[in-house]
Order: sequence, then structure tokens, then C-alpha cells
Amino acid sequence: MLSRLLAHDAVLREARPGDEPGILACIQALADYEREPDAVENTVEALHTTLFGETPQAFAHVVEHDGAVAGIALWFVTYSTWTGRHGIWLEDLIVLPEHRAAGYGKALIASLAAVCVERGYSRFEWTVLDWNEPAIGFYRSIGAVPMGEWTTQRLTGDALEALAAALA
Repeated sequence: MLSRLLAHDAVLREARPGDEPGILACIQALADYEREPDAVENTVEALHTTLFGETPQAFAHVVEHDGAVAGIALWFVTYSTWTGRHGIWLEDLIVLPEHRAAGYGKALIASLAAVCVERGYSRFEWTVLDWNEPAIGFYRSIGAVPMGEWTTQRLTGDALEALAAALA
């Protein structure tokens, strides 16, 4: 069970039931930062099911400071057909602004790297907005490299429904 004491008496740990409101607040803060404040449809209830339901499909590590969630790394397991092994996809990494520069972001991302190593996973991947220079600088500082030539593709809304209907 992950539990590590960090600077300013913060604790890095796996998320647990009851953290959902703090996790959702971090997700909203990230959406605000990424200039998509109205994009979050997630709820406390949906997070509970996803993270702590009968068959969790995503996981989270949190930094707790003074009893509140100060940062999150929300992730899920991937699979590489090339390596034949699993990996981690980091969906969201955020430390609330008032808690930045204390090493919490690095601790969160290092905790996921440790999961990869412990479980024999071959990859740890994520995306970053091309204008987010502070995040890009941070990622370069820990040794992450961009995957040139690869672009993220997405289907949502009407296009997703239309493609699904094409199978009928």
C-alpha cells in the first residue's frame, strides 16, 4: 500500500473512498487551466464507481495536505501489442496552484513509474497540450520524450454515435 510522507506534512497515497470530491475539484481545476471550464461532466458518484466499484477501471494516487486533496494522478492500465506487456496511461496530473513547487507533481508521477517497474509494465505514457510550456519543461526534466509523428485521435458525440450505428 502506497504511503509516503512529503514536504509540508503532505502524504502521497492511493486514493480511497471519500476522496472523490477532492479528486473532482482537481479535475475541474485542470479543465479550467486547460481552457475548457465547461467540459467536465464527471460526478462524485461516477468517480466512486470508476475508482472503487466492483471492477475499477481507473485508479488514482493523491497528495493529501491538511486533510484535503492537493493533487492527483489519475491513470489506467494499457496494453502494448508490440511489447506484449501492460503499461500505464496517465489521464490527469495536477497539483493545485497553492501547493505547487513542493515536489508533489514529481512524487505523483514517480509513484506511477514505480508501479510500472514493480509490475513489469513496459510503458508509461500521457499527452500534454502543446502550449503548456511549464508541464512540457517538467516532463523533459524527468526524462520524458515526445512521441514525434503520433497524434491523438478522438471520436465523441454525434460522430461516435454515427460510427456505432454504422455497425447495425
